Amino acid sequence: MLTKKQLELLRFIDRHMKAHFVSPSFEEMKEAVNLKSKSGIHRLVTALEERGFLRRLPHRARALEVIKLPPGAGVAASASDAGFRPSVIEGDFGRGGAESGDAVSIPLYGQIAAGTPIEALREHNETLELPATMIGNGDHYALEVEGDSMIDAGIFDGDTVVIQQCDTAENGAIVVALVDDLEATLKRLRRKGDSIALEPANTTYETRIFGPGRVKVQGKLVGLMRRY
Repeated sequence: MLTKKQLELLRFIDRHMKAHFVSPSFEEMKEAVNLKSKSGIHRLVTALEERGFLRRLPHRARALEVIKLPPGAGVAASASDAGFRPSVIEGDFGRGGAESGDAVSIPLYGQIAAGTPIEALREHNETLELPATMIGNGDHYALEVEGDSMIDAGIFDGDTVVIQQCDTAENGAIVVALVDDLEATLKRLRRKGDSIALEPANTTYETRIFGPGRVKVQGKLVGLMRRY
C-alpha cells in the first residue's frame, strides 16, 4: 500500500518519462509533489524502490525505471522501457514462433551504426515477428542498435528498435536520420530554424547541427525489444 505522496510521485515520474523520455530531476519531482526539500524526494524514491515500483539504474544520472503501477493507477510499461516510451516488449521474441493471428512480420535490416545508410542495410533479408498490437498503420522495419549514444532514453547496445517508415517527424521524436545521403543514425530530432539538430541521449556525445537539406528522416521510433 502506497501513501498519497508516494503514489503522486510515482504517477508523476511515469508521466514525465512518457512525455520527455528521461527521468525527472529531483528538483522537478520536488515541485511536482509540493515538497520543500530534495531529501523528502529521496525518501519517497527509496520507499518506492523498496516496494518494487521503481528501480534505479547504477552509474547513470537521472536513471529510474518504473517497474509497475498499483492497480487502478494506470497501465505501466514493463520494467525495461523507462526513459523511453514507445511500446516495449521484454523477453526472447525469436524470428518466428508467434501465432500468425497475433503477430506480424517486418524486415530486420541489421545494425544501425554511423557510416551505414539504410539503403545498404536493406540488403539484409531477415525478418522479425512481433505482436500485431505493437505497431499501428504504415510500413515498419527493425534495426539492431549498436553503441550507447541513446542510453539515457532507455535504448541500449544490442536492443532492437521498431521503426515506422516516414519522411517527417515531430520535433523531439527519436528518428532514423540519414545525413548527407551517407550516414544513418538513431537520434532525437530538434528543429532550429532552417537547421536540424540530431541530439544524443548520452552526455558523453555532442549534439550535431546540420544545415538545410543535409538530414533526411527515414523513420521514427515506435517500439523497442530487449532480450535478457
